Amino acid sequence: MAALGQAARLGIGAFENSGQVELRPDRTEADVAVIIRAAYRQVLGNAYLLEGERLESAESLLQQGLISVRGFVQAIAQSELYRDKFFYSNSQTRFIELNYKHLLGRAPEDESEISFHVELYNSQGYEAEINSYIDSLEYQESFGENVVPYYRGFKSQVGQKNVGYSRLFQLYRGYANSDRAQGQKQGRLTWEVAKNLASPIYPVSAGALTGLSTGGRGETYRIRVLQAASPNSTVVRRGTAELIVPYEQLSSKLQQLNRKGSRVISITAV
Repeated sequence: MAALGQAARLGIGAFENSGQVELRPDRTEADVAVIIRAAYRQVLGNAYLLEGERLESAESLLQQGLISVRGFVQAIAQSELYRDKFFYSNSQTRFIELNYKHLLGRAPEDESEISFHVELYNSQGYEAEINSYIDSLEYQESFGENVVPYYRGFKSQVGQKNVGYSRLFQLYRGYANSDRAQGQKQGRLTWEVAKNLASPIYPVSAGALTGLSTGGRGETYRIRVLQAASPNSTVVRRGTAELIVPYEQLSSKLQQLNRKGSRVISITAV
């Protein structure tokens, strides 16, 4: 946990000073309203929410006690609202980074976590990708049924890798900052995760937000791919291929492979 002065300088003072937002059995209508606001803020990355965008049906179910806080979080993440704000407009790796941040309160820790979710989405689709976070043992142990997810990565956690602390700062840039306002469409952690390096920590400033550290530019990556079978071929077996791709083209190449139905097996720095 950061000291008070350091927490303020890094922009995490609001989280250091606030407790968990939990819906208790003796809740009031006002308590549920607090939960709803906190859930929207966390899952939507502090994005501005129009009145007409609210998920009134899911809110009503929560107010009546027919779904838990976890169910409400799931409803937001599965909604067209979440897809519009984070899925359609971002690269696949950026989307996965944001899912980790919004739903598990931390950053991806290594390449295997990114590769797992790339493969999961390619094979089972959007709903399975979202449910894999919310239905996970990690989610249950961290938040249970009635705690709104929060940024756990700023504090020491059992089993957490030290690198996760610095990587979360690449995704989080202040309590008032919005994931939508950052204007970042490509993955922030691509270079660090592929090279297994810790991310630099920058104090939050009022100026423009920097993305990845400049050392990532000019790097190249090897992508191992299980190629999609040709629709006109009678051969069932699918071959593997290796592609060498510059850093600047990595996200666009992954999207292209996804559209072709190819399955990414691994991504490693050359």
